[in-house]
Amino acid sequence: MARVTGGQLLYPYRRRVGRDSLLALGEFLDDIWLPAVRSTIRLSTFVGYEGHVRNHIIPRLGGTILSELDARVLNAFYATLLANGHRDLRPLSPATVRRIHATLHRALRDAVRWGHLEKNPGDACDPPRQRAASAPEMRTWAPAQLAAFLGFVRGDRLSALWVLLAMTGLRRGEALGLRWIDVNIDRGELAVRQTVLLVSGRIEVSRPKTARGRRVVALDPSTADILAKHRQIGPDSELVFSDQDGSPLNPGAVSKRFSKLVRASGLPLIRLHDLRHTHATIALQAGVHPKIVSERLGHSTVAFTLDVYSHMLPHMQAEAAAAVAALVPLGEP
Repeated sequence: MARVTGGQLLYPYRRRVGRDSLLALGEFLDDIWLPAVRSTIRLSTFVGYEGHVRNHIIPRLGGTILSELDARVLNAFYATLLANGHRDLRPLSPATVRRIHATLHRALRDAVRWGHLEKNPGDACDPPRQRAASAPEMRTWAPAQLAAFLGFVRGDRLSALWVLLAMTGLRRGEALGLRWIDVNIDRGELAVRQTVLLVSGRIEVSRPKTARGRRVVALDPSTADILAKHRQIGPDSELVFSDQDGSPLNPGAVSKRFSKLVRASGLPLIRLHDLRHTHATIALQAGVHPKIVSERLGHSTVAFTLDVYSHMLPHMQAEAAAAVAALVPLGEP
């Protein structure tokens, strides 16, 4: 139903009696779509959808009749968000607008499946291009820099966490959700079965988003030994990394601690997530097959891995050319 704020409808809509009712976008999103998808997706994904709907889509498009949405309306909506999409009228970034488009496109796709629309108007619109909405620039350390950092943090209470992230490429939430029952020190491997997320300021434990995310990752002997020692001195908890009371660590606080340590080390500044990129880059440089790198990272496809780390391809191409030439001597021209 439409919400009333200050005596006015937040998204006024027209309605006819009977089965020919004219459904407003806001009514569809609020009363039909969000309740329907809530139990089918991860909590963090739902919170993202809900935020886009409540903060951006409904305030500007909620009163639009669903069947009257078209590419022109959506393009004007995206242009407005790019110009002054924040509550204080500051512009939204192309990446944020593209994520809002993804939410709206998903909702309209479901509207088509459920018989509320004949076709998805999101297919014909023009959201910000992928390049303009790209992720933050990837920064990585060279092997010597990574080794220097791990040596610098050896006395830190989370030193085993920094080693694990660097030597396995796990995501932050995957490492924070790791339990001792998921770790086999003797076999040198761990299983990724759950993840810790920060959702609307609350710490939540969830399953990995995809089947490829639920995976077994091999440990090198040194990392396995470090985890074994960490178990002897760490808190008594089912989690490998936890607060003193055994509860999950706050992901945001972990990232802040990492950033503070990087600044103190004097090394080039990188984000915590860049440890994952560093692991992948070093592995590719060492000649590890991209399929193995993709499996360790839990990527959906090898093609995605190669796309993310395409900056490594020229270097690998040159090495491949030299290796083939060494096996096939051509002699003097």
